[in-house]
This record gives sequence, structure tokens and C-alpha cells, in this order.
Amino acid sequence: MKKYKTLLFIIAFIALLVSQYKLIMPLMYKVAASDLFLVDSKDQASQLPISTPLTGIAYMHCNHDIKTKLGADTIVSFPEKALNAWSMGNYDYIIHGEFSTTDQSSNTVSKNYTCRITYNNSDDQEGILDFDNWSIVGLSGLENK
Repeated sequence: MKKYKTLLFIIAFIALLVSQYKLIMPLMYKVAASDLFLVDSKDQASQLPISTPLTGIAYMHCNHDIKTKLGADTIVSFPEKALNAWSMGNYDYIIHGEFSTTDQSSNTVSKNYTCRITYNNSDDQEGILDFDNWSIVGLSGLENK
């Protein structure tokens, strides 16, 4: 009986591998190649850092969120431009910037941050300056304030 269990296990394992190779993987390739994940937008993704009016506005909104999170008792200053900004496509941006904080005892500390922000109104850019039309997806670099 033990011989048959081992043989049955090997046959079932081979059948599993063959079914995955012949059935599941071709289906996954068809789904990935289809338009299921296609987002039609005027905002194109870029693998290189870019500087556009939209990345500038995204930088401004990230800075506003940082000021809000640090509170009124901390003086925060930002450079004029972000260190780097990337468009992920479909009005989704990653901003890498820096800021300096000065506390009540006049200690100044410079920090880098990364902010992922999305413009919620797609191609309609009427309310682009309104902070309510943007969503901060993630913000790192504020730990140890």
C-alpha cells in the first residue's frame, strides 16, 4: 500500500504541475495582455524624474499636509522645488522633497520625505488647486519629528 501512496502522490504532483503550466498560466497571460488593467488618461507615466505644473502643485499639497501633521508649534520651511517628482500615470505622483523644522528652542533639523499623492478628478483640472481634490496615499519621513 505504501508503494501506491508514493506513486499516487507523484502522479498527482505531476498532474498539478502540468495543469498549471497548460491551463492556468495561459489564462493569466491572456488576462494580463487584455485591456482589463488599461487606464485611459492624458497623464502619462514617466520612469524619469519630471517637473511639470502638476508635479509642482502636488509638491505644494504634500507640503501643506506636512505642515498640518507637524502642528502649529513647529516652524517648517520648504525649498522652492521638490528634489525629484515622478508621474506614475493617471494623475498619481511620487514626490521626494526635503524640509527644515525649527522648534521653540531654535533647533533646526533638515529631513527628506517621500509623498505619494493622487489627483482625484482625472482629466478635469478645474479644481486642481483645491486640496480636497487630492488624496495623500502615503507619506514617509515624518517619523522622529
